[in-house]
Amino acid sequence: MSANSFDARSTLQVGDESYEIFRLDKVEGSARLPYSLKVLLENLLRTEDGANITADHIRALGTWDSQAQPSQEIQFTPARVIMQDFTGVPCVVDLATMREAVKELGGDPAKINPLAPAELVIDHSVIADKFGTPDSFKQNVELEYGRNRERYQFLRWGQTAFDEFKVVPPGTGIVHQVNIEHLARVVMVRDGKAYPDTLVGTDSHTTMVNGLGVLGWGVGGIEAEAAMLGQPVSMLIPRVVGFKLTGELPTGTTATDLVLTITEMLRKHGVVGKFVEFYGEGVAKTSLANRATIGNMSPEFGSTAAIFPIDEETINYLRLTGRSEQQIALVEAYAKEQGLWLDPNAEPDYSEKLELDLSTVVPSIAGPKRPQDRIVLSQAAAQFNTDVLNYVDNGSTDAAEGTQASPVDEASVESFPASDAPAYGHQENGAGAPQHSAVVPGPGPSNPVTVTAADGTTYTLDHGAVTVAAITSCTNTSNPYVMVAAALVAKKAVEKGLTRKPWVKTTLAPGSKVVMDYYEKAGLTPYLDKLGFNLVGYGCTTCIGNSGPLPEEVSKAVNDNDLAVVSVLSGNRNFEGRINPDVKMNYLASPPLVVAYAIAGSMKVDITKDALGTDQDGNPVYLKDIWPSESEVNDVVANAIGEDMFAKSYSDVFAGDAQWQSLPIPTGDTFEWDAESTYVRKPPYFEGMGLEPEPVKDITGARVLAKLGDSVTTDHISPAGAIKADTPAGKYLTEHGVQRRDFNSYGSRRGNHEVMIRGTFANIRLRNQIAPGTEGGYTRDFTQEGGPVSFIYDAAQNYQAAGVPLVVLAGKEYGSGSSRDWAAKGTALLGVKAVIAESFERIHRSNLIGMGVLPLQFPEGASAESLGLTGEETFSITGVTELNEGRTPRTVKVTTDTGVEFDAVVRIDTPGEADYYRNGGILQYVLRSLIRK
Repeated sequence: MSANSFDARSTLQVGDESYEIFRLDKVEGSARLPYSLKVLLENLLRTEDGANITADHIRALGTWDSQAQPSQEIQFTPARVIMQDFTGVPCVVDLATMREAVKELGGDPAKINPLAPAELVIDHSVIADKFGTPDSFKQNVELEYGRNRERYQFLRWGQTAFDEFKVVPPGTGIVHQVNIEHLARVVMVRDGKAYPDTLVGTDSHTTMVNGLGVLGWGVGGIEAEAAMLGQPVSMLIPRVVGFKLTGELPTGTTATDLVLTITEMLRKHGVVGKFVEFYGEGVAKTSLANRATIGNMSPEFGSTAAIFPIDEETINYLRLTGRSEQQIALVEAYAKEQGLWLDPNAEPDYSEKLELDLSTVVPSIAGPKRPQDRIVLSQAAAQFNTDVLNYVDNGSTDAAEGTQASPVDEASVESFPASDAPAYGHQENGAGAPQHSAVVPGPGPSNPVTVTAADGTTYTLDHGAVTVAAITSCTNTSNPYVMVAAALVAKKAVEKGLTRKPWVKTTLAPGSKVVMDYYEKAGLTPYLDKLGFNLVGYGCTTCIGNSGPLPEEVSKAVNDNDLAVVSVLSGNRNFEGRINPDVKMNYLASPPLVVAYAIAGSMKVDITKDALGTDQDGNPVYLKDIWPSESEVNDVVANAIGEDMFAKSYSDVFAGDAQWQSLPIPTGDTFEWDAESTYVRKPPYFEGMGLEPEPVKDITGARVLAKLGDSVTTDHISPAGAIKADTPAGKYLTEHGVQRRDFNSYGSRRGNHEVMIRGTFANIRLRNQIAPGTEGGYTRDFTQEGGPVSFIYDAAQNYQAAGVPLVVLAGKEYGSGSSRDWAAKGTALLGVKAVIAESFERIHRSNLIGMGVLPLQFPEGASAESLGLTGEETFSITGVTELNEGRTPRTVKVTTDTGVEFDAVVRIDTPGEADYYRNGGILQYVLRSLIRK
């Protein structure tokens, strides 16, 4: 019950229904606020309790100074939580473990129960093993159930054991598309109240729902669990970047080109930790599908959220996707009543502003290893010839030793306009990191290899061969315009007699069943099938690393000859080692360009001017010959997509098919752990935990587990893809009787901490500077004489046995990428007590604190290199104990046995985070709080 200090409680009548609302206009200053902060303001008004959320917090938001640096902490209470299965399984494992811990401490296990709606969509587990045949989908689903039976049984138990927890079964769609098409309410109704739909999600691309005007973002699984259990999210009122859109997209460009342009602009501007909000007359001309695509890529800019206000386009989309007329009427009435409806001429008070004329957007791709590295399509072939030089020298994937991926120094990189194609190229930025500069003319390096296919035919494979062409991921498969464009490219290509190259693995993994419905209705499926883009599954597949193996002969040729082959995917992530272990270079592209590259077969082909192939009469066929017009795409979208498709697909979305319903499940409030399971095991987080936390201690005698470069992603720290047999994780599975063919992926094994600890820092592309010349999960073990090179897991076990704490040293943007809680969980369980980096990505820094790991930042302008740190030193960190006095120190003293000394900035940013750290982690804090109630 709100304290209602501002007398904001009121009533809204919509048709025959009456709703309680909290009026924003009761707070002075609310009218000038950006849309996103108005949503936060309503949240505070409704949840004001006089203790955690006070009238002063509400006033602070009403009087927000757009130019000030964030300093005011508020408590945000999301209306719901959304999860996918990779991150959701460990969430449910933790909840099940918390129930047992409460019981052991004398509390009531039933208190561990979601207090807000929590929905999990199983979308990350399907692997594109089979492709290019009519029964690829059926075979992949069977393999998925075979591999994941234990996990799915566990999730079915969770659905019965926890109130307010629902599971969308496999083979339905991708979480973010299911969210915008069905789960998102836009305006929530609960206990007679109407209020903005808000959420946190265990996937960084939760921000896709921002396109609907729903405020939400990705958090680690541990934060999501706390939110499910009624804990508000502690945050600072952020700076809000206004991004003005004007004009319209030119013919021939797609939503993908737009989002890659925006990603480049915002990453260069610097928006980490900020909200981005789109406004201006161009918003009204931006389709909901395109808005969702832009919102989806928020993690790639680095922003917390990237939101669009509600308007007529939102209403039309809700109607198309089958929401009830009463719900649609409520959304419109509520938004207009509360000042949340788009005014194209309004200029809210923003902290910073950018502007993009949509007419300047040009066809683009991004790569070869970061989504913000946009390449104008006409420059792509020439740029490849430059970039491949970093990949053909002894398999090295970066010119600088120890660098994980080319970093962006946001303060020093010039922002080029989207139309300024010649400005694109590799140049040294202020951080001394390789960026795109002048391209190398000529054909580039070559190492042609003759390959014999399974059917006896031969072909030549070389650097730049497109070995994976995947229409995949939430970003683009939710957008009917680019999906229809891809199918029309396939249709025109087939009609001209074009085929995909024989070395290309082609896959189609839509975000929902609706996509295949409108393909069928439009008669486009046969053309995609003819090019090998058969349905492989409804899931993330390639974008999450579940691309499946390349054909054996292709894989052998690539590895035997150290070929730098590429993937082209319509996804949002192209980090090193993520897509496929055989593929070094990865490019993001729109779905129609994915089809075009499958036909061209090589990144060396300039698809803007070179022929893709020849027609039946031997005439060259160019991209322009098979590219659909805007009117062709719009006609198909208008005629082939209807409300009935969404109603049919989502009529009983939580029920699942017979295979799902037949899974046997245990019953009871607490889970019956199977000691033989290699998928789901009880984690050790609460072992020996008392009702009161132990005092925080300084860190002394610590050794460095890893010294890493810039842009180390959560993929580098905790990979989601394949498990290699000769690694600690592979050996563990082998020892437990798992055949290599049944290893599955790290992502699917996240319910087993034993696998995940062994997989931490095990990415095949990780370069630990303590162990130069190695690539993968290696370090030096200084518990042994001479510090021999060892697996990181094995060394960590030796350090723990010797009672030696560990630290990690890193560069800029540490922990960028997915909101992967295992990147923090694994770090903590290896015995790492602190991470000292030049800068952190928001979610991972928060997750480290949530696991009791101290995030520290080098002094401004300093780095491990500038301080002369090699990673061989012994470290002490003092001043941490000030936290025991209820204060958070601004800095702590770091000293080494070699005489290096500096003051590290403590990145515990809010009082709430300090509480989590004092308790040893967020779950321990929540558990103790619930027992005391």
